[in-house]
Order: sequence, then structure tokens, then C-alpha cells
Amino acid sequence: MAIVDSVEPENAFAEKLGLWIHFTDAITLSAVHGEGIASSSNKQPQTRSVTRTDLGIEFDRIQAFLVNSIRKSCSPASGKTHIALPTPKLELPIDLAAAYVPYRRFYEAHQRDMELGIQPLRVNVREALAQASPALKKLAELDAALEKILRDREAKLLPKLPVLLKKRFEHLFKAHQQLLVDTQQADDPASWTQAGGWLARFCNDMQMLLLAELELRLQPTLGLIEAFNSKICNE
Repeated sequence: MAIVDSVEPENAFAEKLGLWIHFTDAITLSAVHGEGIASSSNKQPQTRSVTRTDLGIEFDRIQAFLVNSIRKSCSPASGKTHIALPTPKLELPIDLAAAYVPYRRFYEAHQRDMELGIQPLRVNVREALAQASPALKKLAELDAALEKILRDREAKLLPKLPVLLKKRFEHLFKAHQQLLVDTQQADDPASWTQAGGWLARFCNDMQMLLLAELELRLQPTLGLIEAFNSKICNE
């Protein structure tokens, strides 16, 4: 599935971000930026209580937990996980055994995991930046303002991903049914999750989409950490 274009002009991000930010939001960002410049000229850097190693370790820990959670739970053979992958109920009629709702709930559970893990991390990283130097404090304030502005947009767009994923689910199931008709074979739900089965392919697609969303959600925090590391290295 093509979620985003593979190649975009260099100014594409700025243009798309501009579509997300209203005029009043831009004024808010400008005000935060102006306050940051004024404060940076009047205040001395505070003592750093967090090191670049601390931030990197915590980021890696949360990222690894979420990545492993997604990969393990999307693999039927990986054993017990805290978010269980739905499995077809073989005793049900075919159309009920192939219901999408359990997979939508599965995806939404991972989205909640991401939110609960990444949001506190981002706040902690901002606090570390605010203590490191006036320039990094300004960056932390801008990030907080931008996050607040974009949160409503994200709250509307990200929940649509499992809805869009339903189309992929239905496409694979219909293709599977058509293949059975063409080959005059009876359906066997037990084979759906086997290698090459339509449901196994769907779970692989779902895993890739979850990992892509995780990377998207982590990018702002990673950017803050990279700015922190760059500042420390240059001192």
C-alpha cells in the first residue's frame, strides 16, 4: 500500500505543514519564537541534569518496546503478547470468521500503546532541552506549541488508518474467494494464516503500517534529541 509518495519536492513538507496550520496558529508560533529570542539574550544556560546518553537510552528503550510489541503480536507463532492477534474462529460461518472488526481493535490497541509511550517521552525530552541552554529551551517551547496545534489534526487523521486498512483486508479476502472459485476448491479458514494465505499477507501489511506510524510518531522526539546532542557536541 502506498501511504505516502516515495519522492517529494524539498519544499513539500513545508507546504503540507502550512495547510495544517491556521493563521491564528501561526501567530501563536511566532509569539513563542519571539519570546524565546528575548529570553535567550537575558538568561544564562542552566545546569544540565540529563545527559545525551540518558535521552538516547530512554528513546531506544521505548522504541524497542513498541517495535517488538508490534512484530511479536503480528506474528501468530510468536507466543503470548499483551495485545493478542485475532485468529479466525473456525466454528463460525466464513463471512463471520473473516470479520474485520477484531483487527481494527487490534490496530487501535497498538495506537494507544504508542500514545502512552511516546507522549511522556516527548515531554521529558523537552524538559531536558529547557534545562540545557536558552537556545534549546526555545526549541522545546516551539515544539510544545507546535504539538498543541497539530494534535487536533493528528487526532482526526491517525484514527483513519485502521479504517483505510479495512479496504486492504476486504481486497485480499475477495481475491482469495475468487481464487477458490477459479480453482474450484473449498475454503479452509485454518489455512488463512499459513504462509502465503490471504490473512497472513494482511497481517504482514498491518505490521508494516504500524511500524510506519510508529516511526512517524517518534520523529518529533528524535529531532529534539538530535538537536540536544548536536548542541552538546559543539560546546
